Amino acid sequence: MNAIDKTTLSRRGFLAGMGGMSFAIAMGSDSAQLFSTEAQAQAAAKTINAWVRIAPDGIVTIYSAGAEMGQGSKTSLPLILAEEMDADWSKVVIEMAPADRDIYGYTFNKERGMSIVGSRAVMLYFTDLRMAGAQVRKVLIGNAAQRWNVDAALLKTEPGFVINPANGQKLSYGELAATGVVPNPLPKVEAAELKPRAQWRLIGKSIARRDIPEKVNGKAIFGLDVSVPGMVYATTLHAPVHTGKPVSWNDADIKKMPGVLNTVKLENGVAIVASSFVEAKAAREALKVTWDKGAAANFDSDAALDAYAKVAADPRAEVASVEKKGDINAAFASAAKTFKADFRADHGYHAQMEPLNAVVRVSADGKTAEVWEGTQAPDFTRDEVAKALGLAPPAVTVHQCYMGGGFGRRSLGDYAGECATIAKQVKKPVKLVWTREEDIAFGMFRPASFQHLEAAQDASGKVVGWKHSVVGDGGALLLTGVRIPYYQIPNIDIERRGVSNGIRLKHWRAVGHVFNVFAIESLVDEMAVAANMDPIQFRIEKMAAIPKLRRCLEQVAKMCDWTAPRPDGRALGISLSERSNSLGAGVVEISLNKDTGKIKVHKVWLAVDGGTIVTPGPAKANLESGIIYGLSGLLHERITIKGGEVQQTNFHDYELMRMSDLPEVMEVHLLESTERPTGLGEVGNPFLGAAIANAFYRLTGKRLRHLPFMPDRVTETLTS
Repeated sequence: MNAIDKTTLSRRGFLAGMGGMSFAIAMGSDSAQLFSTEAQAQAAAKTINAWVRIAPDGIVTIYSAGAEMGQGSKTSLPLILAEEMDADWSKVVIEMAPADRDIYGYTFNKERGMSIVGSRAVMLYFTDLRMAGAQVRKVLIGNAAQRWNVDAALLKTEPGFVINPANGQKLSYGELAATGVVPNPLPKVEAAELKPRAQWRLIGKSIARRDIPEKVNGKAIFGLDVSVPGMVYATTLHAPVHTGKPVSWNDADIKKMPGVLNTVKLENGVAIVASSFVEAKAAREALKVTWDKGAAANFDSDAALDAYAKVAADPRAEVASVEKKGDINAAFASAAKTFKADFRADHGYHAQMEPLNAVVRVSADGKTAEVWEGTQAPDFTRDEVAKALGLAPPAVTVHQCYMGGGFGRRSLGDYAGECATIAKQVKKPVKLVWTREEDIAFGMFRPASFQHLEAAQDASGKVVGWKHSVVGDGGALLLTGVRIPYYQIPNIDIERRGVSNGIRLKHWRAVGHVFNVFAIESLVDEMAVAANMDPIQFRIEKMAAIPKLRRCLEQVAKMCDWTAPRPDGRALGISLSERSNSLGAGVVEISLNKDTGKIKVHKVWLAVDGGTIVTPGPAKANLESGIIYGLSGLLHERITIKGGEVQQTNFHDYELMRMSDLPEVMEVHLLESTERPTGLGEVGNPFLGAAIANAFYRLTGKRLRHLPFMPDRVTETLTS
């Protein structure tokens, strides 16, 4: 039996009968195989609390609740806990936490969850993990105090040891774990007991990511790597229209094909089950399905934006207020000058590198199940699989794998639930793999939107009134980034006008920030030009930028040498960036090929205040990744839908950024801060649209109003 299929010790069994704070132990599916002596040491390890166990040899095992998709959460989260418990980082082993939101979830909007979305991993787990680490440290000190018969308050810790400063005695964490007692209930920890910042040894330091070596040497387990005994393969063909359902298909012909074992009717499609993926894919291509296309059969994405514009102007349209402040009518009635502008944005596809996949194995009696998946939300995956099988969530064990890109798409668990439905019917372990064509055709896209903005200035030029109406399908997905707390404007009216089209929509890296910040910062730049003011000074003086934003603006101005002349044919554009309580300011330097309409971004500078930075290297890498992802989405990627069907099919017609398109300079600066961490994984994206559009105006005198900036669209703007 291979490493991926090793038996998992039941956490629920271990929990039985325990009081106080829950204890937990589980071996994650990506844990390294231990030699026999190491395995024995781990078997004798003592569980201190739900997050930590310590072996007699001093090895500290810490659970990571943060899904690892390349952003470094599997390092940064355990490091926070290790800092507070004073663990020797060289002796820390990391395992993925069980999919149990009640124990391993953070609290957000008064709900518990494990989804790693919205750049929230470090931001939301920071305090909880510090408290958990301090609790472990308190237990160890308490055991040492009992051993030495001294007051625990007189003892201190160094990495891996409890020390008695009075006489120099020391006990290793391994020794204390081997002979000590874990109190029940566990001791409470007050915030005042946490380490002062001056004593941090790990947080903020240059620490290598733990996932990199095994990703380089090939030991990392992604969902596509998983294989279990008796496993068969499945792939799907979903309805070409998102609201469609299968009516009938050439079932008899398909079942005669080589290797085909079965077909399974799904809510929105048909699954092929075969002995190999190659055989399943061949059968999928031979499927001839009669579809009931449903309500979205006539949807046209271009026409929809025209319809959204009419909704924005319709006084009878249903309006949901997002924010109202001050007296907006009085502000505009008394304004010395007003501005208005409209903006549009198309759908965007996630384009994650690893195709969507999952493996599900249901027990012979049907009472339990296991799922292997690279997921951003193991708790949602557990829920979806349990629902598909008619089980309670605790009956499902999730083996968390690495994932080759998530970007919000892998936070749902729908395809894992689909895999469970197939496994239940064929009564075998199933590996489900969606083809790239399937993922695009039945994708879950960033919403398309129409934006109408208005601004009012008083006699001094200060912006005193702000209106923003966003129109589209997607509900809350439209609203991230629509508020402007970083500008101190006294009168604000922000609204959403919703429509429903039946198109599948999902969080997409920075979600609504991409089009909302684009619209906001484009209008701000237009006002700066009209005032004949430097765009940075306009934001500081006339938009009343808060101090945090002002620091970012001033820093990025230094980074790019803002006032220095640029080479002929190049121009700078600036925009702020905001996401998950982080603020930033970014500048791009671009050129334009007027013959082809292609915009080239040569240089990018970004200054960000993200609060306390736990791991600076990965933090900068996250921001750089966001920049690249954002540039690709702005200059190359576009999803179009005609007759309810997605027109793009693979990467030959859904074009991604190539290496030759990358900026020659990409400089990121993290401002020093003593505030708690804020989100960084997505703040590298939102500023780019407006920054490019504002630079484009300086080159051409024309305003780009429609995302993405495809060459044909740029050419049309130039000739309009």
